[in-house]
Amino acid sequence: MNKEKLRPKLFSVMKTYSGAQFVKDVVAGIIVAIIALPLSIALALASGVGPEEGIYTAIVAGFLISFLGGSRVQIAGPTAAFATIVAGIVAKNGMDGLIVATIIAGIMLIIMGVLRLGSLIKFIPYTITTGFTAGIAVTILIGQLKDFFGLVYPAGTVTIETIQKVEAFAANISTINYQSVLVGVISLAILVFWPKKFSAVPASLIAVIVGAAMVKLGNLPVSTIGVKADGSVNYVISSSLPTLHIPHFSFDIIRNELSDGFTIAILAAIESLLSAVVADSMIGSKHNSNMELVAQGVGNMGSALFGGIPATGAIARTAANIKNGGRTPVAGMVHAIVLLLVLLILMPYAALIPMPTIAAILFQVAYNMCGWRTFTHLCKTAPKSDILVLVLTFVLTVVFDLVVAIEVGMIAACVLFMKRMSDEAEVRGWKYYTDENDPESIELREIDTRIRVYEISGPLFFGAADRIADITTKDFTKVLVIRMRGVPAVDATAMHSLEQLYDRCEKAGVKIVFSHVNEQPYKTMVKAGFAAKIGEENFTPKIDAALERAEALL
Repeated sequence: MNKEKLRPKLFSVMKTYSGAQFVKDVVAGIIVAIIALPLSIALALASGVGPEEGIYTAIVAGFLISFLGGSRVQIAGPTAAFATIVAGIVAKNGMDGLIVATIIAGIMLIIMGVLRLGSLIKFIPYTITTGFTAGIAVTILIGQLKDFFGLVYPAGTVTIETIQKVEAFAANISTINYQSVLVGVISLAILVFWPKKFSAVPASLIAVIVGAAMVKLGNLPVSTIGVKADGSVNYVISSSLPTLHIPHFSFDIIRNELSDGFTIAILAAIESLLSAVVADSMIGSKHNSNMELVAQGVGNMGSALFGGIPATGAIARTAANIKNGGRTPVAGMVHAIVLLLVLLILMPYAALIPMPTIAAILFQVAYNMCGWRTFTHLCKTAPKSDILVLVLTFVLTVVFDLVVAIEVGMIAACVLFMKRMSDEAEVRGWKYYTDENDPESIELREIDTRIRVYEISGPLFFGAADRIADITTKDFTKVLVIRMRGVPAVDATAMHSLEQLYDRCEKAGVKIVFSHVNEQPYKTMVKAGFAAKIGEENFTPKIDAALERAEALL
């Protein structure tokens, strides 16, 4: 278990902090804030909340996670991974439901960090993370088709689930707004081609400026954040400071949001620790995973209580921080402070940003996160069981939701893993055995017919315990030798099967001798009282010793 202290990285780096590094951190923080501004707004809208909620998240969670985090350079804020699940929670249970779910997730993350469970995230299979990440990318893309094409849906159209969005898009494709498509295509082109020539200025910021200018100066009938194409109000932009909001807590709402809170916590843990690992490789550092989980928990609770949405470490923003000289948590704190100033001074101008531009930004986010190359590579090279988990998680994420996808994906992965392990378990009967000191020897020695030898290999757990029933004796068998050098572990179910085997042998007057029982199986046998039944003298270190003991028992 990791015994590393729960100490924020900020406190460690301050010992050797310099004025020159402070300047670099400030510059990096300002640049990251410029990148985070349009992304935070876009991701908030994709999550079914207002644009200012995205800024609140980047400010509150961004500051707290940098201040308390276990990484030197992690930048936190709203990310695409949460968009679909947040939109679903808000649509069903409103902002109070989202706040409760996020607070539950925050508490879970803090507990995970305090209990030093940071390393347990590695037990979530890569196929599941790849599958749901690709699924989230598809749902984000589908969710932005309406705004990109400027479609108008009839009042009362329900578009909570992804399938509902597809159906609504297909039913209303005739309402396409070609001016909206024009703005969206130009914005997308800027996002794709601008970085190739002018990488110093974020492409998303240029796309926002150009898109707003096109709509405003050209007087185009295109929906913006503030006003819809028909002139009605879309979102009312607030430039006020985030205020504390305590939701209504009840047993029913906590029970209803428990599964959502668990999903948010798992997603936040996976994405933040993955981002921290990527950052470590870029700067040659090592993050404190448990402290990072505690910080993520505090940051998410703070974000929820001050009007924000779930947050986690963002790989793209973290990489931008590193690229621009950020090397301490000060950069992340500066990024949050700059966004606070933007909120107070420039936020009303966000109303001018066209919705097709927001959709184009999210198209790029979806493409960058989908990992289609990894997905196709796994489909070509992975074992069939892993491919099944990958595709199942992907399909369930798109068709149903992330909660179902993670739950079913984990169950399927565990079941298939157990099936694979049980297939590896083997019970094989011997008549002859080779010289143990020379594995390549072809000299075979015949053993007494009254001695029956079996070799067990592979882990003996509940999925493979029935293999012990394959061990049989003959009427003339007097001693049963069981070789277990290939058994790394035994569980309670397998122990029960061994006890049943002992009972059968006891009734038949057959003695049992064990050869090369490994540490974990032996401890389990001792604890169960099984070793005492067999007799310590009948546990031998090598097969030669086991056969000698068997002959002595004859």
